[in-house]
Amino acid sequence: MAASPESGPAGPAAASPGRPLPLVTDQNQFFWTSGADGRLRIQECTSCTALIHPPQPVCRYCRGREMGVRAVSGRATLIGFTVSHRFSLPGLPAPYVVAQVALDEDPRIRLTTNTVGCDPGGLALGMRMEAVFERAGEDVWLPLFRPAAEQGEPAPLPADETAPGQTTRRIRPTRSTRRFEDDVALTGIGASPLGRRLRIHPLSLTVQACEAAVADAGLTLDDIDGLASYPGAGAYGGFAEGGVTALEAALGIRPTWHNGGSETFGPGGSLISAMLAVAGGLARHVLCFRTVWESSHAELVKEGRVPVAGGADPGWLKPFGATSAAHTLAQNAQRHMHRYGTTRETLGWIALNQRANAALNPTAIYRAPMTMDDYLQARPITTPFGLYDCDVPCDGSVAVVVSARDTARDLARPPVLVEAVGTRITERIEWDQSTLTHEPQTLGPSAHLWTRTSLRPADVDVAELYDGFSFNCLSWIEALGFCGIGEAKDFLDGGKNIARDGVLPLNTHGGQLSHGRTHGMGLVHEAVVQLRGDGGARQVPGARVAVVSTGGLTPGGAILLRTDT
Repeated sequence: MAASPESGPAGPAAASPGRPLPLVTDQNQFFWTSGADGRLRIQECTSCTALIHPPQPVCRYCRGREMGVRAVSGRATLIGFTVSHRFSLPGLPAPYVVAQVALDEDPRIRLTTNTVGCDPGGLALGMRMEAVFERAGEDVWLPLFRPAAEQGEPAPLPADETAPGQTTRRIRPTRSTRRFEDDVALTGIGASPLGRRLRIHPLSLTVQACEAAVADAGLTLDDIDGLASYPGAGAYGGFAEGGVTALEAALGIRPTWHNGGSETFGPGGSLISAMLAVAGGLARHVLCFRTVWESSHAELVKEGRVPVAGGADPGWLKPFGATSAAHTLAQNAQRHMHRYGTTRETLGWIALNQRANAALNPTAIYRAPMTMDDYLQARPITTPFGLYDCDVPCDGSVAVVVSARDTARDLARPPVLVEAVGTRITERIEWDQSTLTHEPQTLGPSAHLWTRTSLRPADVDVAELYDGFSFNCLSWIEALGFCGIGEAKDFLDGGKNIARDGVLPLNTHGGQLSHGRTHGMGLVHEAVVQLRGDGGARQVPGARVAVVSTGGLTPGGAILLRTDT
């Protein structure tokens, strides 16, 4: 637990050395220094008086540009918390509580924080909270929250700006009947070896996957005139290989079009960029790739052989120990359980399904049998997540070739066609300001997907859904309409409905929970394998339509694929 400040609601406590300090700028200085006088301050639009957080140069509600600062009461409602067991920081040893509170003045304003002055076992959603301040640097005071002396009845969770069942109202109609999806196809797939701590240079893994995908399509590297990657070049540590620049330098490909960047929904976003380039005539064959080497990178960091990745600004979450996507998603899962009656066993059925499928896949990292007792008794990571709710860091690369459809019929393998894509953002993108009870960025893309096709969820034969954590997968199942919002517990039916012989065969290669964390590109690879009928012991008979989702707390997206028959 974080230390409990000895001050009252308005007074700052002693400094807590060692925490990551926020980068204080002209725009946020009022917030991080506010605790000097024991008052919490939030940016205010002077045109419409709306509170804005994090600070912005423009009001998201009235688009006004005159901004001020308002001192607020410091009273709030506890809307989420997770006890972090796996992660520790200097000055914040595990276990500690990462929490989210909604301010009384405007419940749309949520702060990530730590709870203090209480035992985690006594926390409950809806508790009344009050701000205290902890000095964390010469001019930085962190707003922490403790239970208020007077509680009363628990407050309800604040409503999302768009209710989960109303997302379709925000989807704009398709601009024209002509669809770029009709002009493209997936023609080749390839993968490098996949494993833990392979200690192979990530660019070498990338080259192996790319050469395999190009050969699988019946092409040569000289036929490739486009390159696309996610997240591209940058200080991504074990999450990238150097991007398009690194691959072009290694293989001497001179593309007419290329794309790489992190502000999209993982490799699915780079695939759609490639499709648009092909449909627009900029390229005929685009090689898309995604490489991770997290497992080896972590070891090399420990050995001091590579620097730690990341920028200088820890943002709005890390000063409070919210260093992982797990801390945000765990609170979304907690609220889903609170609102809909979802249980840990519900998430367990997803983890057990992935493990059963991985047992039939020789390339999967975790293949040993797992029981519900194994799942429930695994060491905690950050409540309610345990070890087997989390995907497996690994080393490996996956590549896919996107081709012009008019060339695909002449290639080595029958093409996999693109039926529709879903990309719409309907929620706030900041992790702790977005949807309360689902993984952010699943509802909008899902609703958008079904507006671009006459197919419906019942037509899907296999689903390869992002499972960086078990709760990601549950969110996509509900968002895509395979069951109603809040109905996943009943839909899973003890795991029967997501098994290979169930109504929705799910993550047939083992998913990221057991096969390995390929950040979504492995899901695309498996969808193509299933639609080609190449799944061997794990093949779903007669698979003709597959849905793939990628992105985890980034903007998410979905792609509907089908065979040509």
